[in-house]
Amino acid sequence: MTDFVRIAAWNVNSLKVRLPHVLRWLQDQERAKKPIDALCLQELKLTDDKYPHKELEEAGYLSLAAGQKTYNGVAIIVRKAALAPIASDLETTFLKPIRNIPGNEDEQQRILAATVCFSGMQPMRLVSAYFPNGQSPDSDKFIYKLGWLKALQTWLSGELDQHPQLALLGDFNIAPADADVHDPKAWEGQNLVSPPERCAFQELLGLGLHDSFRMFEQAPKTFSWWDYRMMGFRRNAGMRIDHILLSKSLQDKCSSSIVDKEPRTWEQPSDHAPVIATIQK
Repeated sequence: MTDFVRIAAWNVNSLKVRLPHVLRWLQDQERAKKPIDALCLQELKLTDDKYPHKELEEAGYLSLAAGQKTYNGVAIIVRKAALAPIASDLETTFLKPIRNIPGNEDEQQRILAATVCFSGMQPMRLVSAYFPNGQSPDSDKFIYKLGWLKALQTWLSGELDQHPQLALLGDFNIAPADADVHDPKAWEGQNLVSPPERCAFQELLGLGLHDSFRMFEQAPKTFSWWDYRMMGFRRNAGMRIDHILLSKSLQDKCSSSIVDKEPRTWEQPSDHAPVIATIQK
């Protein structure tokens, strides 16, 4: 048993296509003796009946998923070996599950939350989130994004009151500062970096959440997403839009937060790389 828990987020841009990548990455981390104990996925792009529970369970993981045909979809995957003895099946592993933001009617599957009991530590509330993209600041999709962000903030405020150990993980579709953008001038005022989106990100921090990545000294121009076009990854023309935000209780125990660019180098990769935070028990 390790004296830490590693939690991660990864927009896989189709789990059907990227399942071999997910399994390979989890196995690589296990072999390196740095296992991923909880992995929050975004953009599953498949329905619940197509979710690969069997393949993941055979690899040593249990999953909770909220799928949707063609678009969106989120999941929480946990490593069975990391769980406390009380967790033996899906019901005892994923406690108090919530699918979508309560009170916010939305057909798009973007939020999945559950409390997980890892061995040797207090229960952790995990929220896997796929924030709307927004398209452009003058579009209806941007209005939807801002409304969704407000609903998320209201709901999370109550969640934090109930769950002192809470982590919000996922693709936020927001680069919170110019340091998170390869060319801030070229992107100025555009979607993903606009003042209303950045303000919404700061309001999440104002609830008592902390950007785990910025808790540590990081190499400049470290990003988590690169456009497939124009050799974005090769030129490191990316953005940091995938985040792990931690409540104060988890912030105090966080010992590292990184982006793992390795899977982005693989054949047919997602356009996102996994982000990881290590929490000491």
